[in-house]
Amino acid sequence: MGNRKFKIYRGDNTKGELVDYNCDVTEGMVVLDAMHRIQADDANDMACRWNCKAGKCGSCSVEINGRPKLACMTRMNEYSPDETIMITPLKAFPIIKDTVTDVSWNYKQNLKIKPFSPAQNKNNTEKGLVMQQVDVERTQHFRKCIECYLCQNVCHVIRDQDAKEKFVGPRFMIRLASLEMHPMDDADRIPAIKEDHGSGMCNITRCCTEVCPEDIQITDDGIIPLKERVVDRYFDPVTMLYRKLFKK
Repeated sequence: MGNRKFKIYRGDNTKGELVDYNCDVTEGMVVLDAMHRIQADDANDMACRWNCKAGKCGSCSVEINGRPKLACMTRMNEYSPDETIMITPLKAFPIIKDTVTDVSWNYKQNLKIKPFSPAQNKNNTEKGLVMQQVDVERTQHFRKCIECYLCQNVCHVIRDQDAKEKFVGPRFMIRLASLEMHPMDDADRIPAIKEDHGSGMCNITRCCTEVCPEDIQITDDGIIPLKERVVDRYFDPVTMLYRKLFKK
């Protein structure tokens, strides 16, 4: 495929710049391969996060020509031979060094979520907890999340409005959805989803769904159903009247 031009961000969270590199690219290479070759030949001190190189760990999340992607799953032949490949870190999180960002904020959000709380013998059968296949399929695709945080990176609430204290982000909205939709879970998370996790902050642009490498329907299958449950609880006039009369 020949020699290709790259611009890679070099620096930290206080200052940095795009540095030009040239790399010999061969057939079948992905962007992560090129980064490793540049690291080996021209920039031994360049920080580059990766792990599985199979699109299953989410470690190599970067922005390639302005679009959040997994470097290990982005083939070089997706770009024209004369196109310069620009690699920059995720913009929603602080930069540690070069293309490596500090995503620890996400782990803190996960700790705020009430864990799975199974009911004891909810179906009142001798078998104990029984779960129908339709309920399994409803939330199964949420479990495909590899925590690459590309969805968190494109979320305008987190990235542009800097409202990290008000909204947990798309990744954790689908975690909340997987728990809320589980037929064996007894915990009531609706008040927390409304107040603590900020479901009302999302205005359903579907940008998170568009960048998900696992094709999880984050918005339609996760966020919207949670918003509907909040509306049913707090804004449905019949429910509001019932709660007012019976003080529930």
